[in-house]
Amino acid sequence: MTKTILITGTSSGYGLATAQHFLAKGWNVVATMRKPDPAVLGDASDRLRILPLDVTSEGSIAALAEAAGPIDVLVNNAGVGGVGAFEAMPMSLIRQLIETNTIGVMAMCQAFIPRMRERRSGCIVNVTSSVTLGTFPLAAAYTATKQAIEGFSGSLAHELGHFGIGVKLVEPGYAPTTRFGANAIVPVSDLLPGEYADFARPILEGFAAPALTTRESDVALTVWDAVQDRTGRLHFPAGADALALAGDE
Repeated sequence: MTKTILITGTSSGYGLATAQHFLAKGWNVVATMRKPDPAVLGDASDRLRILPLDVTSEGSIAALAEAAGPIDVLVNNAGVGGVGAFEAMPMSLIRQLIETNTIGVMAMCQAFIPRMRERRSGCIVNVTSSVTLGTFPLAAAYTATKQAIEGFSGSLAHELGHFGIGVKLVEPGYAPTTRFGANAIVPVSDLLPGEYADFARPILEGFAAPALTTRESDVALTVWDAVQDRTGRLHFPAGADALALAGDE
């Protein structure tokens, strides 16, 4: 029987690449976006459904769970960026980061766990970031949202393992070709007060010319490996830079 995967945040970047990869592997794919655009995933397939989703809306999540039906794998990929001096970040921005990157993931898990538990099977893949593998400046609030999901997933893996449900963490590195910067709620330039300029300059220059990076395909392949894993492994770094940080290369 063909398996079904639901992926959030498939309009670009890692989510799009992951949807394409699983389609190519013969899976049924439920691809979600805030504003569904069938053109994003190219040629139509009878194994592809594109559905609307706002992970910060309880109503949107409930409607998606009803429309999607039973799924075998949930990939929580949707997220927003936020880079800058923590001192300059309005609490309203921090709350938006937490609502999407942390609470949104938890809400999606809570919506889809019951059916997986009833079937005693399934897998949840939470996509975090390589910021959880080290300490990075200008990313305090963003890192907090991702570290929360790391701890959440580790605990959840114990709870759901009792019911035959796997929980995995995919930790992508820095991918300059994605829309991470464009998806930031507030541009980094607005979050660097004058006194932080000298501190931030070499960091931003490093972002512009990184020694190691991550490709969208690296993440798609790592999600695939995480879904196929039967060893109970929790952490799956994705991309050359993430692997280096994790000490896997």
